[in-house]
Amino acid sequence: MTRSRAQKSKFGESAFIGYIQDQQRTNHTDQLHCLFACFLSQLEPTSIAKALEDPDWVAAMQEEMQQFINQKVWTLVPLPDGKNAIGTKWILKNKRDARGIVVRNKARLVAQGHRQEEGIDYDEVFAPVARIEAIRLFLAFASYMGFLVYQMDVKSAFLYGEIEEEVYVTQPKGFEDPYFPKHVYRVVKALYGLHQAPRAWYARLSAFLLQHNYRRGTIDKTLFIKKDSRDILLVQVYVDDIMFGSTNKVWCDEFEVLMKGEFEMSAMGEMNFFLGLQVKQLPDGIFISQDKYVKDMLTKFDMESVRTATTPYEAAKTKLKDETDPPVNVHLYRSMIGSLMYLTASRPDIMFAVSACSRHQVTPLTSHLNAVKKIFKYLKGQPKLGLWYPKDSPFQLEAYSDSDYAGSHGDRKSTTGGCQFLGRRLISWQCKKQTIVATSSTEAEYVAAASCCAQVLWIQNQLLDYGFNFMNTKIFIDNQSTICIVKNPVFHQRTKHIEIRHHFIRDANEKNLIQVLKIHTDDNVADLLTKAFDGPRFEYLVVHIGMVDMVFCGILFSCDCSFCCAQFDIAGWLVSATSHLVSAGSLQSCWYNNVSAK
Repeated sequence: MTRSRAQKSKFGESAFIGYIQDQQRTNHTDQLHCLFACFLSQLEPTSIAKALEDPDWVAAMQEEMQQFINQKVWTLVPLPDGKNAIGTKWILKNKRDARGIVVRNKARLVAQGHRQEEGIDYDEVFAPVARIEAIRLFLAFASYMGFLVYQMDVKSAFLYGEIEEEVYVTQPKGFEDPYFPKHVYRVVKALYGLHQAPRAWYARLSAFLLQHNYRRGTIDKTLFIKKDSRDILLVQVYVDDIMFGSTNKVWCDEFEVLMKGEFEMSAMGEMNFFLGLQVKQLPDGIFISQDKYVKDMLTKFDMESVRTATTPYEAAKTKLKDETDPPVNVHLYRSMIGSLMYLTASRPDIMFAVSACSRHQVTPLTSHLNAVKKIFKYLKGQPKLGLWYPKDSPFQLEAYSDSDYAGSHGDRKSTTGGCQFLGRRLISWQCKKQTIVATSSTEAEYVAAASCCAQVLWIQNQLLDYGFNFMNTKIFIDNQSTICIVKNPVFHQRTKHIEIRHHFIRDANEKNLIQVLKIHTDDNVADLLTKAFDGPRFEYLVVHIGMVDMVFCGILFSCDCSFCCAQFDIAGWLVSATSHLVSAGSLQSCWYNNVSAK
């Protein structure tokens, strides 16, 4: 109910505020949230006409227009002959916190960039953004060094970037100049929606930080570093979201003051939500999850009341000749796959399942939709699984590589799987169907090892900016023939059919950048990313790849019973002398009982 509508109700705004105060709530934060929500519209208008009827949204649009005036984004001029004006559009969205409470009515004026013509309205448009692996690497380093990570948000970031092209936009609806209604705005600063806006903003921000003695990352151009012999400050930029942390708290305060002096910033304190990742910073480590997104996704696709599943995927069965498999709604299928792919940023346990289902987006059938629903059933039962980065784990790079030979029954191609760790912190993983048809399991493993090596080399170069030089990184492979081919630089009968682009792993081995080691198949955690498994084996791999439940993470250090201590060390990593995974249900039950008892 919007504020304007609440005024027409029999209770009204003042009655609601009075009711909240009469409750005499002891939770002061919740009380302030409730009071603040009274002055925000709870509904998003479906048209600009309805928005202009609501004073809350009018205020939000006026705030946006004031930003344009403050930043001197444009000037009102008559449209020159031979020039075309690009349209503008209002985007009206409610901003919510992690609990779903509306905290802001956000009105954003954007240009209709699809009407721009290349070479006339824009030229270069590429702007670097941080890779999700870089974000996880940043958090892994923070957990190892033991410092807090903070977050800042730039208000109307794109309005700070300057553009060189001559661009004109129409006056926004509801805010036309009464004296010059036919005039247009000539854009001086980058406007949201313009193709060149992200590039202009990045150029503006990077120039400012370089001017103040920050060094840009060698590989990752969105990473900015300041360090001396004892301390280091890291700044990671993703468009207008900035995360930073330092071993010296004073440096964080100085950086915040520096940014606020140049840009209009929103200091958000300790980082707990970044790019859809929920980050919980604890004294003994950092926990990364997306349980809120899982809940929203289950609600979106009406999967809240389904039965749970113990695994996300089952191997496809051969269909009978007379078995029907009708097609399904392609838009629904693609929407479900797209939502699941976003979730793989913190859930390697569903990576293989999502990758396998995403191969059928052109003509999805009922069997394919049932496979996707199986993933949702698994998420229903395990919504709070996430990555645990323990503080006391060593900071040493190692990787695991594996492949499933001819695992794709349709074209008999193999599946590449790989994962990279910093100690016990999983920071990167891959699952991809190979582009070639391998003629042997050795060839499939060799191609997978080359893919894993490429990711390891990128991480090595990234860590040079952090001050770590990792040579001889261990890559564990469960195929002895592959290890022999990597170590033997001679091309012979068994390797001449392998494409040359995969042989760079030999060069990396000769330069001592990596070393390949044999590991038993049962201990290769990359196996999780190559094929489907039954319940016990799947649970074993999920835990050993570094995933724990949020409930476990939150109460791990408050439980001192002998059962839990026998299964977990102080870092929260499962250690079982018999190499068998103890039932997650029994552990959870034990912890629940201990907490309730306390």
